[in-house]
Amino acid sequence: MLQIAVTGKPNVGKSSFFNSATASSVEMANYPFTTIDANKAVAHVIKDCPCQELDVTCNPRNSICRDGKRLLPIELIDVAGLVPGAHEGKGLGNKFLDDLMQAKVFIHVIDASGSTNIEGNPVDPGSHDPLEDIEFLEEEIVMWMYGILSRNWVRLIRKVGAEHLDISKVLFDQLSGTGIAIEDIIEAKRNIEPDYNKWEEEDLIELTRNILHIAKPMMIVANKADLPTSADNIKRIKEKFPNVIPASAESEIALVKAAEAGLISYLPGDDHFDILQKDKLNENQLKALEYIQTNILDVYGSTGIQDALNYGIFELLDNIVVYPVQDEHKYTDQKGNVLPDGILVPKGSNPRELAYLVHSDIGDNFMHAVDARSHMRVASDYELKDGDIISIVTKG
Repeated sequence: MLQIAVTGKPNVGKSSFFNSATASSVEMANYPFTTIDANKAVAHVIKDCPCQELDVTCNPRNSICRDGKRLLPIELIDVAGLVPGAHEGKGLGNKFLDDLMQAKVFIHVIDASGSTNIEGNPVDPGSHDPLEDIEFLEEEIVMWMYGILSRNWVRLIRKVGAEHLDISKVLFDQLSGTGIAIEDIIEAKRNIEPDYNKWEEEDLIELTRNILHIAKPMMIVANKADLPTSADNIKRIKEKFPNVIPASAESEIALVKAAEAGLISYLPGDDHFDILQKDKLNENQLKALEYIQTNILDVYGSTGIQDALNYGIFELLDNIVVYPVQDEHKYTDQKGNVLPDGILVPKGSNPRELAYLVHSDIGDNFMHAVDARSHMRVASDYELKDGDIISIVTKG
């Protein structure tokens, strides 16, 4: 299951983001993987399900279909709050950074209103610049990774020269356990001094920063976007950083809870909700819902929580959703389940790679694949498209 790490300094709404992103999963009965650990839980990314286009009723196994939207599970890791000096062991220090590196994508939750200082202590709204938070977090991760790479550096360089080793492989070995691929290191090296014998400290730090940007892309969730001091800060943040999503985690929690209680109709990521039982809502609750609609949904188009999850998986990681089936005519598996599994695969994947994701035996016995929409055979190197329904044909 793909992992996203939720990080940030204390008191910015990081836990609220985590709770709001996973709240709709917790109450779903008979669903596997609902709670994994104290600091890990299942959230979902959302795509249109082919069931409506094909006019069929689907029977999802690994995911959920709600009103023609397929909710696909991912894992969120709630990483402990970070403070300056974490790479030197301050706060939870290395524990924080070890947890963080498990994930493929980082979501950095910040307090867009500027009402918490660099260590997460409350201050007057607008008195702290959230841009500082973004810069310090990346710097902590870079310096922590740099510390790993630079460990015994002189000895390593001598060994590379004496044994004619590949410097990329040596760097990869140094970063073992971080989930960073050797291809990421090779790409990151292209923009620095080619002769590693000439690398100074600043070269190694630049290399580390390049590796981080390639291997562990980060987005910024500008939380508390509805507060008066947030709008200008969000504008400045967007001018300086890519991948910025305004959000209100508290609003998402309120909407999800109201939907679960049957008071409103709402799907995470929607730009509106419909009140179903107005007579069961008191005046304060109605005012709160009106506030969310006016100050969050009308302004930003959503609460930002689902947008962040979708953006991380579909944009930063460039994944698509493919539906493997056995019977291409009925879109079913061997048990007759219609569109049973939606599988997240990297863009550019082919049917053989999909077969291995379904099961190693299916991959080993792969013969060819059929596009269930056209009923035409596709080549083993066919580039899968988002929403493809693919029947995998195996030997025997």
